[in-house]
Amino acid sequence: MLALKLAFKNLMGAGLRTWLNVTVLSFAFVIIIFYNGIIDGWNRESRVDTQDWETGSGQFWHPAYDPYDAYTIQDSHAVMSEAVQAEVKKKTLSPVLITQATAYPRGRMQGVILKGIDPAQNVLKLPSSTLAESDENDYAIIGKRMAESSKLKVGDKLLIRWRDKNGTFDAREIRISSIFRCDVPVVDKGKIYLRLEVLQKMMGMENEATLLVAGNDFVKKDLNPWMFRDNNFLLADMDKIIKAKKAGGSIIQGLLLIIALIAIFDTQVLTIFRRQKEIGTYIALGMTRSQVVGIFTVEGGAHSILAALLGAIYGIPLFLWLNTVGMSMGYAKNMKIDLPIREVIYPYVSLQLVIFTVIMVVISATIVSYLPARRISKMEPTDALKGKIQ
Repeated sequence: MLALKLAFKNLMGAGLRTWLNVTVLSFAFVIIIFYNGIIDGWNRESRVDTQDWETGSGQFWHPAYDPYDAYTIQDSHAVMSEAVQAEVKKKTLSPVLITQATAYPRGRMQGVILKGIDPAQNVLKLPSSTLAESDENDYAIIGKRMAESSKLKVGDKLLIRWRDKNGTFDAREIRISSIFRCDVPVVDKGKIYLRLEVLQKMMGMENEATLLVAGNDFVKKDLNPWMFRDNNFLLADMDKIIKAKKAGGSIIQGLLLIIALIAIFDTQVLTIFRRQKEIGTYIALGMTRSQVVGIFTVEGGAHSILAALLGAIYGIPLFLWLNTVGMSMGYAKNMKIDLPIREVIYPYVSLQLVIFTVIMVVISATIVSYLPARRISKMEPTDALKGKIQ
């Protein structure tokens, strides 16, 4: 308790020097929380959007299906059993049939993926219901990115060519019934959505599907030969990207923290140099060397406590404001990144993140303060009282 009182008294007596160090350290403290909060917010929103638009609560894949191997798509289809059809009727599963095709927008040739989806499904946010607004079997929906790259608009006709399960090429003209906006590029880019029964007929695959998307109400069960893939598996690539972003950002955060810690280290070295007589007095009055070292270590570590308090004074209003208005990521659209990202990201600052950051900064500042304070243990009281440098 004595060490703590003396430490804070000395800090307040140092005046401007103390507050400069505290300000720099608080800035590093807020930046660390801000960056990690933005990354965590992006991660949470991306996972939610991807699950809403593509993965649902998990997917059942045909054993041969591999989304990274285009050669597997042609053979990745199987007849839906009675058990699967029962789940589809309850709207807990949404079947999807996938095949490759070639589109010819405005006379150009473009490789696309055709996806057949049930217009009555409610597992995904895809506006598939618009496919049921007409009795026409040539209606299709596309995303905004696909529309921009193909220069298509609602009502336009598009020639597509595909190969059915027997290897026979066929072609037909489809009409764009609607264009949806989606923040998940993999759902949008290069994809054309048709009615499930229409695509099944085009491919000669009656009652067949490539994968089954599970809804929130689906009770997990075995549906042989379908292989279940949970969201940890389906979102593994995105999780790796988030971890890489955090690792890259930690370099900048580390540099900011090091700058602040160097300032504390220099302050402690100067303090010990200028206060040798005070140190000698403490020892002469009966304090042990370890107690004196403790005073100066606590004094340096107290910078982090004051920095946390100062950071809270301007950091809390900042994060509350960002939680209301968010952080614009409109530039990401122009960069054409193929990652799920909204135009506005809201930071997610968890209590765990704040506690971890506080502990990390306090421990770092305490260690940096202890290093120069070790010299006190080698001082002789008489030499210290005389102000002699060892």
